[in-house]
Amino acid sequence: MSTLTIASDPQDAAAAEAVEAHHTQLAGDLAGRVAILIEAADREPAAVDRVRTDLVSFCDRDLLPHAAAEEKALYPVAHDLPAARLLIDGMLAEHRRLAALVDALRTAASPVRAAADGRALQVLFEEHLEKENTLVLPLLAGAPDISLSGLLAGMHELLGHEHGTAGEAATTGGGCGGACGCGGSNETEVPELDVREVPHSLRHATVFGAIAAVPSGQSMVLVAPHDPLPLLGQIEDRHPGAFAVEYLQRGPEAWRLLLTHR
Repeated sequence: MSTLTIASDPQDAAAAEAVEAHHTQLAGDLAGRVAILIEAADREPAAVDRVRTDLVSFCDRDLLPHAAAEEKALYPVAHDLPAARLLIDGMLAEHRRLAALVDALRTAASPVRAAADGRALQVLFEEHLEKENTLVLPLLAGAPDISLSGLLAGMHELLGHEHGTAGEAATTGGGCGGACGCGGSNETEVPELDVREVPHSLRHATVFGAIAAVPSGQSMVLVAPHDPLPLLGQIEDRHPGAFAVEYLQRGPEAWRLLLTHR
């Protein structure tokens, strides 16, 4: 999702980069949660309600407030730019569709319907963020009479912030970095997240989103294109001991790891 933004001053350039970084975090987090939802719908329908509830909570807590913050801080100013008026009208319409998809996911009547709504939400959100990164932010950052950094002052929903509540600890859960030894679930009974085709900029955030959907005592399988030692190090640094790790395959085409939430 990274793009080159020409800004009128260094502060605006830094603000645009911060928003794009938060976009990457949100998109990856959503993608990971949706991947677990789809896996559950396909292999363990009884777990779909729990995974769906977690996904809806993420949307209510992070995704929709982000959209609301954009409407408050960025969109009114951008709408005043003749080159952006129709674009912003379209972005506002997409916000309505995102909210409608979250509501559809909230009340989905079947695992298949929940998976379909979740995937539709992910696709629309990623397309929406791409427009913001490549169209809206450059227009605002490049306008000499607009201070993008000033518009974003205090807007944590747009710049990103660390959540410290216990309920969100799994988002950045820890890992042992070694053998499991914990008696976790059999590999065939747990969801699998293959990140080999996930863009590198989204890969770690996608994993964090996926493990956030794994409850205590259960597991997921991570498939990576290389030994994910840096990722395991990040997990361990943030929340030591929360996840046990067992290598199921060590290359050459894929590394498969069983992550068990202690």
